[in-house]
Parts: sequence; C-alpha cells; structure tokens
Amino acid sequence: MLAERGKSRRPPKVTRDTARPEGGGRAAPGGAPAPARQWPLLAVLGATGLGLLLVAFDAFRIGTLLIGLALIGGAVLRWALPSVGMLAVRSRFTDIFTYGGLGLVIVLLALMAQPHAWLKIPFLEDVLHFTVQ
Repeated sequence: MLAERGKSRRPPKVTRDTARPEGGGRAAPGGAPAPARQWPLLAVLGATGLGLLLVAFDAFRIGTLLIGLALIGGAVLRWALPSVGMLAVRSRFTDIFTYGGLGLVIVLLALMAQPHAWLKIPFLEDVLHFTVQ
C-alpha cells in the first residue's frame, strides 16, 4: 500500500533539518528583542562569566562556587520553565542531569579546595593521601 503512494518508510538519505530539543522554543514572545528571548542562557552565561572574573582576580573559592551555582541554576531553569531557548541542548532529562551534576561537582570541589577547606570529607582525604604519598 505504501509503494502505491510512492512513499517509503525509510529515512531520507540526506537529512536537511534537525529536530529542536524539547523546550527549545523562545523564552519570551517572538516580538521581543533577541536578548529577552534568550534570558535563561544569558543568565547562566552571565553568572559563569562573573565567576570566571572573580577567579581571575584571586577570589578562587567564591568564583568557583558562583560557576557551580550558575550551572545548578541552569538545571533548575531547564526543569522549571517550559521553554528556555538555547539553554535546551538535548532532552530535558539529559540537560538537567548534565547541568546539575557538573554544577554539584564544581561546588563540592570549590568547598574542598585547599588551603583551609570549608568542607572536609574524610574518605576523600584518605584517597588523596593514598594516591599522592
């Protein structure tokens, strides 16, 4: 029956387009200026940029915490908002897992940075002393 209509169920040999990620629509109406349509991405990039600037000016721990919190904020925005514009890269689950996981790891590493760590996890200190003897 499909052959009679001339259509095949096979995918095309040349792909001309890609599907937009779930939630990848505009974060503001189409008539709004471009920065307003992409405010979730700009918020995450702005906070990350500020964190990098703080790291450059010798506020390492605070800057790294800000970078990690920006990624966690990106995960929260990806979870809470139906459309986040270019902050949506993959599926919602993958974006939340990636942004949140990387943000959490960066925050934990910032809290454990030496000297005078704000967070001490004995298990990790034992691993460090075992590997760096």
